Amino acid sequence: MSRLKILVAEDNAVNQKLMAHMLEALGHDCVFAADGQEAVAHAAKGGFDVVLMDVQMPVLDGIGATRRIRELGTAAAKVPIVAVTANAMAGDREKYLAAGMDGYVSKPLNLTNLAAAIERIREKTEAPRLLGRSWA
Repeated sequence: MSRLKILVAEDNAVNQKLMAHMLEALGHDCVFAADGQEAVAHAAKGGFDVVLMDVQMPVLDGIGATRRIRELGTAAAKVPIVAVTANAMAGDREKYLAAGMDGYVSKPLNLTNLAAAIERIREKTEAPRLLGRSWA
């Protein structure tokens, strides 16, 4: 499995540390954004393979940040975004997908669920590439 560069949008310091440890254990590199606006700024610079987006953040929530990333008009707008949230009510997953997110993983996170979410995104992105198509 190749090493991914992952943007993690998460405002909680404890959750940031947990995510850093888990992503390191999975062999990935990560950059953190403490709010949605910061996540958009990082994403706009490009170079990420996936974005793990907390839904409830200050300044700009995860849904708003996802929409802004999708509007960038660059390759960064096509990077897979996975919702990471404690919101697990009926219809939440569909709401996140409708906002432009590509996947969903619920909190509290554990290594197995996080690895599975990343692998699902990897499978979605690699299959079109193997067929000579882009992610878009």
